This record gives sequence, C-alpha cells and structure tokens, in this order.
Amino acid sequence: MPHGDVFEQVSRARSLQHLNIGGTFITDESLYAIATSCPQLKAINLWSCRHVTESGLIALVNQCHKLESINVWGMRIPVECFIGLLSIRPALCIKPKGLHLNVTRVSAWPVV
Repeated sequence: MPHGDVFEQVSRARSLQHLNIGGTFITDESLYAIATSCPQLKAINLWSCRHVTESGLIALVNQCHKLESINVWGMRIPVECFIGLLSIRPALCIKPKGLHLNVTRVSAWPVV
C-alpha cells in the first residue's frame, strides 16, 4: 500500500485502537502518518515490516500516548532501539516476549 493510501486511510481512523500491518512493506513515512492520525492506538502489529527504522518506531511511541503493545517480530531493528522505546514508555509491551531488555542500561533517550 503506497504511503498516500495509508495516510488517507488512517487520517479518517482517529478512534483506531488496534492495527495489524504485519508482513507489509510499510515504511517510516506511513508510521509517521499513523502516529499523527491515530491518537487512540493501543496495539500495533509490525511483524516482519523490514522497511521500518528506529525513527518510525520512536515517532510512533512518542506520539501514540495510549500505545500499550507493539509486535516487532522479524524486524531489523537493533535491541538498543527497543531499550530506548522502553525508556520513553516503560509500560510498553514489546513482543515477541522472548526479547529480554534491560532499561537500566540506558540513561537518556531523545524524546521528540
């Protein structure tokens, strides 16, 4: 789905709480659109979204204040990024559950 299509769809979905876009070719640009248009988002499934970078994830966690769960199975994101996401939102459930993170190792993470 091209970025314009994603933006058009999510801009009308302000009450969206759960989103499954796993296995797609979604990019950071689409995540930015989701982050700014879906303030009620609680859970997002991004498994194997290999075109998403740390920047897109940080924008999502920073702007979706109700986000509780994110599935990142199969993504190419460094573990340090996930530690940073937890420093922004400590209660965030990052799946897969086998991902062991230690938030105390990160003293500060840029909040945008």
